[in-house]
Amino acid sequence: MAAGHSPCASCKLLRRRCAKDCIFAPYFPSDDPHKFAIVHKVFGASNVSKMLQELPFHQRADAVSSLVYEANARMRDPVYGCVGAISYLQNQVSQLQIQLAMAQAEILCTIQQQQQQQPPSAINGRLPELHPAQSTTILMDDVVSNDMISSYLHNTITNHHHQHFNLTSNSVIQYDSLKRESSSLWT
Repeated sequence: MAAGHSPCASCKLLRRRCAKDCIFAPYFPSDDPHKFAIVHKVFGASNVSKMLQELPFHQRADAVSSLVYEANARMRDPVYGCVGAISYLQNQVSQLQIQLAMAQAEILCTIQQQQQQQPPSAINGRLPELHPAQSTTILMDDVVSNDMISSYLHNTITNHHHQHFNLTSNSVIQYDSLKRESSSLWT
């Protein structure tokens, strides 16, 4: 370490001399000691050092960012860490997809009611697409039945439900506490 420079946060915390080739110095500056302290507490300095040495130089900064993020998540939720926050967010996405499917079904019902009120010769338009991933449209000349709407809604909700719970079926998560924790992780 050159004269006049303070040791990195790692060497300060571990109370050792910061060498010129200190593996921690580029990633844990002395002005942010909390960053290394939390990573050290969760993973240990020697483990972090080994991980960084095994990585190519250009990937080390991203690895440190990931370690800091996971360490913060583990401090908030020692069991699930960032997986708990991810599961909470996946649950939110699933709920929003269900709400979207219900809104689309409601649109179909409204269109069906309008179709029944108009004479058949006045209907020349198309229904809006049911889902952004689907490229097919249903002609309004086709009969849109309640069974069709119910089937579409059931399939959409079931598919989103299975997609979400296949990812989290082995974990039971309290979503209220995770909501608070995940919002604090992003700040």
